[in-house]
Amino acid sequence: MHAVRLFHHGKPLVDATLPDPVPGPGEIVIDIRAAGICHSDAHYRAEFGRATLPITLGHEIAGYVTDVGEGVANAYAGDRVAVHYFVSCGRCGHCQRYGEQFCVTGEMIGKERDGGWAEKIVVPAANVIPIPEEISFSQAAVMMCSTATAYHALRLADLSGDDSLAIIGFGGLGASAVQLAGVFGAREIYAIDLVREKLELAETFGAEPIPSSRGGFRDALLAATNGRGVDVALDFSGNAAASIDALRSLAPGGRLMLVAINIRSLTFDGYADILGRERRIIGCSDHTRGELFELMDIARRGEIDLSRVITRKVPRTAAAINEVLDELDHGTTHLRSVIASER
Repeated sequence: MHAVRLFHHGKPLVDATLPDPVPGPGEIVIDIRAAGICHSDAHYRAEFGRATLPITLGHEIAGYVTDVGEGVANAYAGDRVAVHYFVSCGRCGHCQRYGEQFCVTGEMIGKERDGGWAEKIVVPAANVIPIPEEISFSQAAVMMCSTATAYHALRLADLSGDDSLAIIGFGGLGASAVQLAGVFGAREIYAIDLVREKLELAETFGAEPIPSSRGGFRDALLAATNGRGVDVALDFSGNAAASIDALRSLAPGGRLMLVAINIRSLTFDGYADILGRERRIIGCSDHTRGELFELMDIARRGEIDLSRVITRKVPRTAAAINEVLDELDHGTTHLRSVIASER
């Protein structure tokens, strides 16, 4: 089968031929119809140690089941399914107490295990998420990471109908977050970005655009809220200066949700920025399998429209995928790009 592989960090992906996967006990094979291209994939390509090499990247996956292994009872040939990308044991103390994303032996599909930038993939049957007929493969694929991560962050933030929300960095996650915030009932939603085209898109999603600049956005956001600040800020930017601006834009009791995986260090005034206003900084790591089922139901009911999040479809070739990753490295006006072969 054809696959697009990473052999060396900091180098372009290459087209490759691999044997067709065969399911073992408890596994299934999926004929992939859509696979998302995530900003984290650009980090995996660029940074030493981020992903196991050689590897097929791609962790947003949807398609048809074509083969099932011994003992599989929750999936059948022909089923439309998406893939929960984190493979966990479900038995260790971390899984039981803290959540599956903290499994001591856990592995991420598309990072430690071969992912979805290929014609087919073999995965544990426990990781499949049935796709309702109302949802396309492309929409289901992006739901597996960008939408799910935004959903998990909003749940951790305990967003309520009385809260205001700022989205720092309006890309694929931000576009999902705006729609989900409406499901949670947020009363005011602000979108902050450096790129004018993305702010224009954010406005079509129902967010009030707040332009950022090299000098930051805190003053503009405080002016928009009449000096109150916001109750929740989702930081998808991974930029330390933006994170601090977001922290200092929070109302008393506000929550800063750190989501971007490339944030490394923050410097702030412990009293003025945190203690004196009872603000909180909360890390957000991935999402849970259960949340994916909840999201599928939200999308099935038409409460979110993920077709609007997908702004580009590309073929499954190294050249096309490298071009998207290059754009993500340097800034893009696109929200979410998907490798699609739906039929």
